[in-house]
Order: sequence, then C-alpha cells, then structure tokens
Amino acid sequence: MQFGIFSVGDVTTDPTNGRTPSEHERIKAMLAIAEKAEEVGLDVFATGEHHNPPFVPSSPTTTLGYLAAKTEKLILSTSTTLITTNDPVKLAEDFSVLQHIADGRVDLMLGRGNTGPVYPWFGQDIRDGIPLSIENYDLLRRLWREEDVTWQGKFRSPLQSFTLAPRPLDGIPPFVWHGSIRSPEIAEQAAYYGDGFFHNNIFWPTSHTRRMIELYRKRFEHYGHGRADQAIVGLGGQVFMRKNSQDAVREFRPYFDHAPVYGGGPSLEDFAAQTPLTVGSPQEVIERTLSFRDYAGDYQRQLFLVDHAGLPLKTVLEQLDILGEEVVPVLRKEFAALRPADVPDNPPTFASMLAAKKAEEAAKANGGNGTETSSTSNSSTDNSNTDNSNTDTTNSTETNSEAVSK
Repeated sequence: MQFGIFSVGDVTTDPTNGRTPSEHERIKAMLAIAEKAEEVGLDVFATGEHHNPPFVPSSPTTTLGYLAAKTEKLILSTSTTLITTNDPVKLAEDFSVLQHIADGRVDLMLGRGNTGPVYPWFGQDIRDGIPLSIENYDLLRRLWREEDVTWQGKFRSPLQSFTLAPRPLDGIPPFVWHGSIRSPEIAEQAAYYGDGFFHNNIFWPTSHTRRMIELYRKRFEHYGHGRADQAIVGLGGQVFMRKNSQDAVREFRPYFDHAPVYGGGPSLEDFAAQTPLTVGSPQEVIERTLSFRDYAGDYQRQLFLVDHAGLPLKTVLEQLDILGEEVVPVLRKEFAALRPADVPDNPPTFASMLAAKKAEEAAKANGGNGTETSSTSNSSTDNSNTDNSNTDTTNSTETNSEAVSK
C-alpha cells in the first residue's frame, strides 16, 4: 500500500504569532516537505492546482519537475490537475515530459477543482464541468496512446494528424486517478476506463464516502476490469500528532479555529468525530486510519494533509518524522495482513505497467495471446475503449456520456 502526503499550497496566517509567510516562502516550504517525505520513507508527494490567492501551486509540473531532480524513489503526483480548464493537449505534453524527467515516477489525479471563478478565467463555463471532464479526458487518453490523432469535439479546436511529442516513456502513459468529493459521474468515469478513484474525504462523513466508493467499485466490475474489491481506490486524511493526545489537541486547536476552511464551523471535536481528521497520538492515528477499511474496503493509496492552516514548516517536518517513524510502518504491516492475496496492494506504477507490457509482448512472441489477468494490469489498459481507438472522438465521448448518465 502506498502512503504519502498531499498539499493544497495555502498561504495562511499562523494564528499563534500573526505571521503570514510570503508566497516565496510557501513554495520553498512545499519543496522541503516533499523532500522530507522521501527521507522518512513515504511513497507519494502530491500537489494541488489552484489559480487564485491564497494558494501558490498554479504550475504543478514545474514543482514536480524540480522534485524529480531532488528525489530518487518518491512518486510525484497531483492532488488535482484541472481537466476542465487545462487544454488536454498541453496536459499530455507536460506530463509526458515530466514522466521522462522523473524516469516514470509520475501519476496524476484529475478533477474539476473547488473554485468556480477559474472556469471563465480560462475561457470555460462552470455549467459544462462534467461534459468538459468527459471530453477532455477522452482526448488526453488518445494523445498518450495514439501516434496520429485526428479529433473533433465541442470545447476546443479540432486536431488533424497530431502527434504528441515526446511520447510517453516506453509507451506507458502515466496512471490516472479521478478525484471527486461529491460527483457520482466522476466515479462512473473512473470505473468506465478502469482508472483509479480517489475520494478526498477530508470534509465528508463516512456514509458519503462509502456510497461513492461502492458506486465506483460496482461500476468497475460492470465494465469488466475485475471484481469490485479489486478496484483501485485512494483516500485522503488529515492528521496532527504529538506523543500525548492532549498536547496535540491543545497545539492544533488555534490552527483549526482560525483556518479559512474550518473557522466558524463545527468545533474541533465535532469535526474530528464526523470526518477523518485525527488530532491525537500516533496510536490514535493508526487506529483511525485502519478503520477507513471498514467503509472503503481494501484500498491502495492513503494521502495525508499535514501542511495547512498556517502550521509552521518546523511543525510540519516534525509531523512527517512521526508519520515515517511511528505510524506508516505499522499501517503497512496491518493493512497487508488484512488484504486478500488477490486484491492489489498498490496502484499501478510505471515499473509494474512496464513489466506487464513486457510480459504481454513475450507471451505473444511465444504464441500466447498475452491476456492480462490481474486487476492491476487491467487498470493500466484501455479495456473499455479499444473499439473506438481509431474513430473520431466525438463518437467515443458520446459513448462515455451514455455510460456516465446511467
């Protein structure tokens, strides 16, 4: 199972001293946090994408490209890439280049974002959010998988015999997660393609998270990618830890009470009771995180939010030390012991997808059919859309629209 952190990149005043970091300081802090994540043995660092204050990560691939040169093992991801307002051609190019720079240590999470005004800033209409997600992703997939793309859709200019440069590393496109908090259409889209589904459940009760993940799992099986329990699922979470839970609550409370996303709402205790937010000892974080399996099933990626609400960099780095030394090793062991042998323990990675590709090529060379049988391999292939690979994307998009509407 993969464990990591994600950052929304907020610039928030520290309520304990009234100091607000500069944008430069916040960007540098995010880089330091990512490097620390690798140092303590975490698997993933993911950055959000925002185009408005008080957030700084407006260019995720720039950040991740720098980190590719500074890290060796860390998987570099996004905790939302805006599939609605980014041009899919530019997305295909940017992440293909990043994949080469990082020697394959790249995946991405697509989403619609949480800021309505971003749509007109980039020439789109928020009322087209779901259709944009469907059409743009269909084109993105084709650009990564076909060398000569002729395409016509509704939301951008047509393409005529377009070839992406550079091509994905070794012909393996990055693995894609579809991130959604509240839209069943996006869970359906992830299932349709056999991609991963990430439910960033940090603001939602378990009952809602359960329904979204159950929908995705059911439809994943419906589309023939494997059993429902073999679907590729990721979850978010928020933690703040100290050796004693009372110290953790006392230290974190002012940050919770004054954070833009929390302040003025439920109390810290009420919010922690209703969402995955865990403020306490390392053991409490372990027990709470293991309980996610009760409503999400066996899942493959757990990302924690630790650098928000104005927390100083020193405190965040201390949180990472605790995660790496006391929490994640126990979680790895416990989740592995609970997971059935035929359920994927990790989402597809570049290495696993390349190995599956080579095995398939070897099987074909030896007279076999090269059929992949594992859920992990199926998740990295375009099982549901192969019949449309050489047709105009308008037809493919209509097919997916029909699937999403079911």
